[in-house]
Formats: sequence, C-alpha cells, structure tokens
Amino acid sequence: MDRLLDDAFGGGLPRDGTPAWEPAVEMFETDGEIVVRAELPNIDPTQVDITVTNDAVTLRGQTKTEEEHKGRNYVRRELRTGTFMRTLPLLTEVNSGDAKATYRDGVLEVKIPKSERVKPTSVKVQVG
Repeated sequence: MDRLLDDAFGGGLPRDGTPAWEPAVEMFETDGEIVVRAELPNIDPTQVDITVTNDAVTLRGQTKTEEEHKGRNYVRRELRTGTFMRTLPLLTEVNSGDAKATYRDGVLEVKIPKSERVKPTSVKVQVG
C-alpha cells in the first residue's frame, strides 16, 4: 500500500532512476533575457545543478529525505522528497555562458541573456 501511495503522490525516492517530482516553474521573457523561476522550498541552493544550453535549461537536485518515523500513521503526506529534474526548452537564442542564478525565499531564479542577434532594436522614423 505504501508503494502505491508513493507512486501516486510522488513521496519517496525513485525506484527506476527517474525523478520523484518536478518543481513548479514559471518562465517569461523580457526584451533582453529569459527568466525561469522555480519553487524550491527547503532546498539547499548550492546543491541545485543548473545547466543552460542553446536550446534548454535544466534544473536538477535532491530534497532532504525525511527520516522514517515508526509509529506515525499518516493521514496525508504531501511533502516532496527525493530527486527532482525539470528541463524547459528555450525558444530563442541565448548567451548560455552569461546566465545567473539567485535564490530567495524558496524561489530559484535563473536569468539567461538573449543573444544580441535576437534582441529587439528600436528604429527611428526620419521625416524629410
């Protein structure tokens, strides 16, 4: 029964090497960069692996596994534990080597500058 609940609700470590859960994310773009924000509460940000390529950004890590407590009869257990991974496609050309990441209040934010070739430019109309 525990295995059935773990499989259904993502509680526990993966049995086949696949991530146990995926963090919730939002992704948006400005004129100069792509911004990815991921909810990663109670995670040591130094243990998160961020990989940025020309076509995708991948977040990978692991939450602390709670010590098993004998005698607990859980009615509900939704706290996520185990490994996580999230890969998001980048739909525009970026400068992956200039990406920067910050972590604040349980939210990881990755800013990836767009390539100069795809940044919008302003064109002035000349009258005359």
